Amino acid sequence: MSIIRIALAISMAVLLSLSTVLTSSAALWYNPDTNQFEERSASGNRSGGSPIRKQIVDYSTNYKPGTIVIETSERRLYLVLEDGKAMKYGIGVGRDGFRWSGTHRITRKAEWPGWTPPPAMRKRVPDLPAYMPGGPDNPLGARALYIGSTLYRVHGTSEPWSIGQAVSSGCIRLTNDDVTDLYERVKVGALIVVRH
Repeated sequence: MSIIRIALAISMAVLLSLSTVLTSSAALWYNPDTNQFEERSASGNRSGGSPIRKQIVDYSTNYKPGTIVIETSERRLYLVLEDGKAMKYGIGVGRDGFRWSGTHRITRKAEWPGWTPPPAMRKRVPDLPAYMPGGPDNPLGARALYIGSTLYRVHGTSEPWSIGQAVSSGCIRLTNDDVTDLYERVKVGALIVVRH
């Protein structure tokens, strides 16, 4: 009987120690797209992978290869390829009140871009810095494609759980992995079409 009690005591001690080690920690972080501090679980997807896998799909269109077509209602970005195909990526889009549509050109590309919050965003959230240098904690992520003369960009994010959601202030976001892949495929001057 005493051996069983010792085994139970050891088992309980092991379980208690594991529960303290495995407790998921949460951290507050500022999400500039929602203009709020949010909890981020340490157990989330840290690999940077999208919950929506990129894939080559059949895509019938009159747009030339190299064109980006964003379907905000689908939460998908299509990069038109040759032979009736497209590379399809999961994206995060503008939340209510920040959605837009139009046709523009990609006017600039940047790796690990710095971020200057627009005046309207700084008015809504006075604590925002006037400028944030590029890097892993920057809201623009690993790459950015600048859209015409608008304030909007197609950019990366280190928050993969936001892909497939309407969470931004109008920008189109992909995971850092996916935006890096897109960045390598798209040329400055490419047509970009944003549709609802």
